[in-house]
Amino acid sequence: MTLSRRQFFASSTLTLSAASYNRAADKPNERMRIAIMGCRIRGPQLVPVFEAQPNAEIAYVIDPDPSLFPGILKKVKGEKGAPKTATDLRKVLEDESVTALVVAAPDHWHALATVWGCQAGKHVYCEKPCSHNIVEGRRMVHAARNYKKVVQMGSQRRSQSSVIAAREYVKSGKLGKVAFARAWIAGDRPNIGFAKPEPVPAGVDYSLWLGPAPEGPFTKNRFHYNWHWFWDLGTGEIGNNGIHGLDLARNVMGLDTPTKISCAGGKFHYDDDQQTPDTQIATFDFPSGPGGATGCTLVWEHRVWEKKGQGPEGQSYGISIHGDKGTLLFNGDSWTVRGGDGASGKPTNDMMSDHVKNFLDCIRDNKLPNADIEIGHKSTLLCHLGNIAYRTGKTIFFDAKTETFPDQPEANKLLGREYRTGFELPKVD
Repeated sequence: MTLSRRQFFASSTLTLSAASYNRAADKPNERMRIAIMGCRIRGPQLVPVFEAQPNAEIAYVIDPDPSLFPGILKKVKGEKGAPKTATDLRKVLEDESVTALVVAAPDHWHALATVWGCQAGKHVYCEKPCSHNIVEGRRMVHAARNYKKVVQMGSQRRSQSSVIAAREYVKSGKLGKVAFARAWIAGDRPNIGFAKPEPVPAGVDYSLWLGPAPEGPFTKNRFHYNWHWFWDLGTGEIGNNGIHGLDLARNVMGLDTPTKISCAGGKFHYDDDQQTPDTQIATFDFPSGPGGATGCTLVWEHRVWEKKGQGPEGQSYGISIHGDKGTLLFNGDSWTVRGGDGASGKPTNDMMSDHVKNFLDCIRDNKLPNADIEIGHKSTLLCHLGNIAYRTGKTIFFDAKTETFPDQPEANKLLGREYRTGFELPKVD
């Protein structure tokens, strides 16, 4: 189904010009002009990576907080021209010369920006987790397929040599039957305290920053970075960092979708504004596993108050994959096998650069990227499932075909969200 321009932004205050249909995204062999949405942390990190790619340039940087522009512009060499700045994504999507949109904004904007981008004819590189909820993730997949656009999630380890080698090692059967894996993070995150409502900082379009999220007073704890810990805006630590370990485990083990999910945890350490758990253990049971296993359990755990180096295996972050011939343990981006043949792997490439290159190459070659949005959705799905099990306080049973919870209405209520007028998630199927 192809939406008309009027349908595209029927609920927004802006419309796209008819010229937007003469798209640079449809001319991938020409210079690729990139628009980066989100200028605080991830956006500035991605600027030099994209700019270093042959035949690519940063055309726009976008953020409803203009005070962030000077910092990100310092990251741009500007050898191919200085990028323009914009506070509203919709204005940038009118520009027919933009090839791709990079979404490095907060979680609650990921899906809407991606769908709008696809509808405007742009390819999209969306940071992890790819969505704020399950309905959004599937909608992003539909948008990519319907509008025939390359959409890559920024899970750069999908392009890392050591992870690829670990996947091939497990697939070969050298680890034996693999029935259990564990991913974790332990970090000494600070208490954010309690913040009272206050005036919106000068120059910030807070309504635009909220976008799809519910209206509410401005507080510093619901703004830059700390938005991660509020259900309306973020996905908690399992979405913030869990997506790294869960996607890696799913990739290396060849896993698809879990059917049974349980979760324990809570706010056991901090007394502050955070809504999401500072301590969480989520368990995912998959109906089949690699190497002929009849089933597989994957566990995520975080304790964001624990001192570094006190986590499992003495590691603040890690993934262990357990087979009956040995255990493959990731320490950072390298891995070793214990109790087996002693195999090991170290990264031999720049995963971030190669991941971005893969995205741009796939635009040129009309191929699916290493972390295609379908892959990104299924990995992000684990974060959402863990949070839904936590929020309902129940073991939940997931139907992968319908992406619902049969006979569990309390869980089904958390599949999606309500949207503010003007920022509704478009239907594309």
